[in-house]
Amino acid sequence: MITLIGKDLAKKGQEFIFLGPANECENCRFKSSCVGNLELNRKYVVVDVKENEQKCPVHAEGIVIPVEVERASIDLLTSSKSIFEGSTFTYNAPDCDENCDFHDLCFPDGLAENDKCIVLENLGKHKQECKKGYKLNKLTLGFVI
Repeated sequence: MITLIGKDLAKKGQEFIFLGPANECENCRFKSSCVGNLELNRKYVVVDVKENEQKCPVHAEGIVIPVEVERASIDLLTSSKSIFEGSTFTYNAPDCDENCDFHDLCFPDGLAENDKCIVLENLGKHKQECKKGYKLNKLTLGFVI
């Protein structure tokens, strides 16, 4: 999908989480093509940069550039034992209230409850110990849309 992003961020491979439009976007003529296709709290990656520039008061350089984005893959720690590369599953957040070094991998940004995911890569057992005693595996996920 095509969106607009600040000139300084318009690089292939750049990842970002869409946190919602700024107040200035409300009356902008580019709103639908800029933020209209993006989902709140989703992680995206820039896959192609286009040539056109537009003025924008929100971004640091005052310029946005059209880019092609897709949902970014997400790393996850999970205790599930029946997940293998290519398998699909529905993400459900773990029952954990610990605030530990792994929290961001167990509850990664861009992933929501009941998302349909596909395992792109199983990176194997997580080396460090979970405070809750879970045996964790590290996965790289894509989305089933």
